[in-house]
Amino acid sequence: MLSVLRVHLPSDIPIVGCELSPYVLLRRPDKTFTTDDVPESAPLDGHFLRYKWYRIQSDRKVAVCSVHPSEQATLQCLGCVKAKIPVAKSYHCSPKCFSDAWQHHRVLHDRAASAVNENGNEEEEIFGRFNSTGAGVISASLTGSASSTSLINGSTPLYPTAVTQRSGGETWFEVGRSKTYTPTTDDIGHVLNELYSYCPSWALSWPYRRQNLLREIVGYRADIVCLQEVQCDHFDEFFAPELDKHGYQALYKRKTNEVYSGNIHTIDGCATFFRRDRFSHVKKYEVEFNKAAQSLTEVAVQTTQKKVALNRLVKDNVALIVVLEAKFTNQGADNPGKRQLLCVANTHVNVQQELKDVKIWQVHTLLKGLEKIAASADIPMLVCGDFNSVPGSAPHSLLAMGKVDPLHPDLLVDPLAILRPHSKLTHQLPLVSAYSAFLRGIGLGLEQQRRRMDPATNEPLFTNCTRDFIGTLDYIFYTGKLIPECLSGRCLM
Repeated sequence: MLSVLRVHLPSDIPIVGCELSPYVLLRRPDKTFTTDDVPESAPLDGHFLRYKWYRIQSDRKVAVCSVHPSEQATLQCLGCVKAKIPVAKSYHCSPKCFSDAWQHHRVLHDRAASAVNENGNEEEEIFGRFNSTGAGVISASLTGSASSTSLINGSTPLYPTAVTQRSGGETWFEVGRSKTYTPTTDDIGHVLNELYSYCPSWALSWPYRRQNLLREIVGYRADIVCLQEVQCDHFDEFFAPELDKHGYQALYKRKTNEVYSGNIHTIDGCATFFRRDRFSHVKKYEVEFNKAAQSLTEVAVQTTQKKVALNRLVKDNVALIVVLEAKFTNQGADNPGKRQLLCVANTHVNVQQELKDVKIWQVHTLLKGLEKIAASADIPMLVCGDFNSVPGSAPHSLLAMGKVDPLHPDLLVDPLAILRPHSKLTHQLPLVSAYSAFLRGIGLGLEQQRRRMDPATNEPLFTNCTRDFIGTLDYIFYTGKLIPECLSGRCLM
């Protein structure tokens, strides 16, 4: 199988008229590596590379320094504005930047004045006016030769105005489909970087990140580890074998791929690890929310709305549920020989913020399944995941409170009526946030943890920190039969 291992741009600062060519590292079916291109005209093992370039347009009006285009501007030359010099040339990132550039900068003023005096009109604006900041993104994907072959490297088709929408008011505009891209004047004012433009490229390298991740995970000496967004080839080739060396058994559930199209080896999923000296594996359940969506639409959605319902509900999210048996026992004389079981649920809920109904439905579906397991075996629960929901949201309320207020604003988003009646949004599992245990304990370490907690929600101040968002999206819940001190100290997400 041909697979893309890495794609990045050699330069962080593009120049108008200077061609950009990405570095693409491939792994051939025979496990060897190459940086050679695989065009549609010469596919390898039935696959070829297809390139797409994007410019990100942001609703947030943030200027870029005219001298240091990787820096955000903090001041503007009003002389440029009055002289009607191209606005992109008027921005600077600091007073020192403006001062250092003044000898060159004042030439712009002189030229503008001369142009007006000699011609009676403005100097032609050849650099384009500043609109908003953004980031250019290149993506390379593997495409089967049996797929659409209307595009080849070097073609110049007409591109749609907006390709897709991102959170935070950003829209991706497709600007090219060949391997190389030459920035134009339209790109001025846009920071051209890779996808995570706020992070240095060396820190995004998988060989660098994986060692840090392994060191972090092993350092906690957790009995149970629940991870989400684990790329399936990373699980097979790195996480499973490396954590096996440290005494962990690994279980994995890859996302379904009804929506995803591309290299199947880069699909992510949920991974659960447990220490072999502490637990043995009893049973595994795989939850595919796509299948639940199909079942729901068959019985609860009108025939004319089934396609619309599936388009909204089918998002490839999954959950991995594992039943473990403890090799140690805390049972007293009243329960000699009784098996001590534990059910561990690990999930990743849909990320799209506008699909609040889908988030609530996925969480409710998971909890109803866990209720059945708990009832059948009287088994304690550990529920971990990336729920993509902030404290106080309907999904979090359902987890923490066992119900959702019928007047909760999240319930207003329900075009398919899948959340009605609202009284059904309940469960009987006595779930408690593991983080809340920090608020009840005593000790120096717990006091330090408490400073990282939000007393209004009993959850961390944040579990997610990016350029555009800082907040809590990830949670650990347990049922009352478990010991919270153990969970808060020894369970890792």
